[in-house]
Amino acid sequence: MKLQIAFDITDLERALDIAHKVSEYTNIIEIGTPLLYTHGIKAVEKFRNAFPKKALLADTKIIDRSKETITAFAHAGADWMTVMAGTSKNVIHTACTVASSLNKKIMLDLLDAGSLGQSAMEAKNLGVDALLFHEPYDEQESLLLLDKWEMVRGNTTLPIFVSAKIKRETINSIISIHPDGIVIGRAIVEADNPAQEAEYFYNLINQDGTKQV
Repeated sequence: MKLQIAFDITDLERALDIAHKVSEYTNIIEIGTPLLYTHGIKAVEKFRNAFPKKALLADTKIIDRSKETITAFAHAGADWMTVMAGTSKNVIHTACTVASSLNKKIMLDLLDAGSLGQSAMEAKNLGVDALLFHEPYDEQESLLLLDKWEMVRGNTTLPIFVSAKIKRETINSIISIHPDGIVIGRAIVEADNPAQEAEYFYNLINQDGTKQV
């Protein structure tokens, strides 16, 4: 199980400062959509320069122009990029083909999927590398998605990452469904001691004590 830390803030220098404090406790650093909207390609370039060996995910949420977008962010240093499941199969397939040609990967965001099961079932044939399963951040309840877990897990062999406003009180519920990755943002990034929180979550989901690369 991997830990992905999401930086869904707009202050790039603050994000980089916190990332330095938590980097040893994360498998994937997510450059969130607010950072990309505010700073564009520069956000990815700065994270790549700061963390040359870390896996970086740019939360691009692509729905169109996938070839151009994937190429730009790949060249900036992103290892992973997100594409929305609700867009056309052609957009998804093009994104995956271009990403693969550049030795990059695509995470399909199921947030706007018309059918979770259908999107999960079709993803592998479209070239997707992993799925992101979550509810909108502004939803009141953070664990309602667990009721829909089997609709996704039962229809794919791809890795599934889960994001659900996770905090100390809810992390065990997420671990219990055995996703391949857990995405945590605010609980770490906005903590008084981000490194301490990152270490807590990282050790909890890797209880054998072995750090993943």
